[in-house]
Amino acid sequence: MASASARVPPSPIMTPDAILSSLTEPLFVVDPHDDVTYINSAAEQFFHTSASGIAGVNLQDIVPHDSPMLSLIHKVRRSQSSMSQYGVQITTPKIGEHQVDIDASPVTEAEGAVVITLRKCSIAGKIDRTLTQRGAARSVSAMAGILAHEIKNPLSGVRGAAQLLEQSVNADDHELTHLIIEEVDRICALVDQMEVFEDRPRIERGPVNIHEVMHHVVKLAQNGFGCDTRFIENYDPSLPPSYGDRDQMVQVFLNLVKNAVEAIPETRSGEVSITTAFQHGVKMAASHGDSVVHLPLVVTVQDNGEGIPDDLKSHLFDPFITTKQGGTGLGLALVGKLVGDHGGVIDYDSSTQGTAFRVMLPMLKEHI
Repeated sequence: MASASARVPPSPIMTPDAILSSLTEPLFVVDPHDDVTYINSAAEQFFHTSASGIAGVNLQDIVPHDSPMLSLIHKVRRSQSSMSQYGVQITTPKIGEHQVDIDASPVTEAEGAVVITLRKCSIAGKIDRTLTQRGAARSVSAMAGILAHEIKNPLSGVRGAAQLLEQSVNADDHELTHLIIEEVDRICALVDQMEVFEDRPRIERGPVNIHEVMHHVVKLAQNGFGCDTRFIENYDPSLPPSYGDRDQMVQVFLNLVKNAVEAIPETRSGEVSITTAFQHGVKMAASHGDSVVHLPLVVTVQDNGEGIPDDLKSHLFDPFITTKQGGTGLGLALVGKLVGDHGGVIDYDSSTQGTAFRVMLPMLKEHI
């Protein structure tokens, strides 16, 4: 048995190089001329080369000259701020084809140097889904235009005929005429809902206090569909204003909160958590030009339900997809469209313990 005075030898101090080489994500540094000056072990594997073999090699000799990676590095160097670009395709004869997210940051101690990290696509999936949502919205818009002309007009005739018929039938048959009128009104209301999916977004932009929006949504929920649900609000008080349409933001989050409440089975004590956060340095470089989209405001709506069925996950934002009895399947399709119209991104994680929807939004430019 060791004596009480025995001392445990101190752990060896890891060098920065050892720490960086232990990362599973490829990381490398380029100098002001885009020559590679450092590469970690994961990057060696990614580029199929050794650190000594790539040291001093110009990045333009590794990736194509028109690669978005080079454009992103130049933007970071000019702006001296961190940026990210998502869903970038990197293809070379040596490494094959990869789709990655790229994070690039200036090295403050070395002017003109930039550190680059490559990640397997994560947010890229969100952007792909957002584009899919917009495509689905356009299909609904076209369908709404057809329905408005081909269905609503004839239905108005059916409704009028039912009203006239009601005047000449026995009182016992009024139930049937009422049924016809109610169903006509329901179908017309459904078509009216789809008309909000028109291609040209009607956004009256301005500064939006996202916390005021969420307080309003929670109050509506507590006094209606969520009266038996516990709401947990965890807000970042330093969050700057968003730039968008306040009423449309209410519509987005009211839909998400209502879905969260309705996703919780009666066998569980309902709990919905709403969180806001600021993601520092989250900038999305546009695919073309020098424009940069800032999406630092993140609002998360999480329930403790049983999760989304696997067979619905890939179609969750498609119109007319729903598990609710009597639901139209337009709620999340509308959410996806409105978030996309604002230049934002929506994504979700789901398991048998619940589902969390995350909305990433732009902030007011004067706060950038």
